[in-house]
Amino acid sequence: MRLLIALLLPFLLFFTIGRPISGLVCLLLQVTLIGWIPAAIWAVYALSQYRTDRKLAGLR
Repeated sequence: MRLLIALLLPFLLFFTIGRPISGLVCLLLQVTLIGWIPAAIWAVYALSQYRTDRKLAGLR
C-alpha cells in the first residue's frame, strides 16, 4: 500500500514513515509536473530505506 502511495502521492509517504520535513520538501518538488518523477523516485527510495531500517532494528 505504501508503494502505491509513493508513486501517486510521494509527499504523503514521508508523513506515514515519520519524516515530515522531507514530506514538505517533496511536496514543493511535486508541485511542478517535471518534479513529480524525481519525487516519486525519492519516495520509493525512502520507503526501501525505511523497510531496511525496520528489519535491522528487529535483528538487534
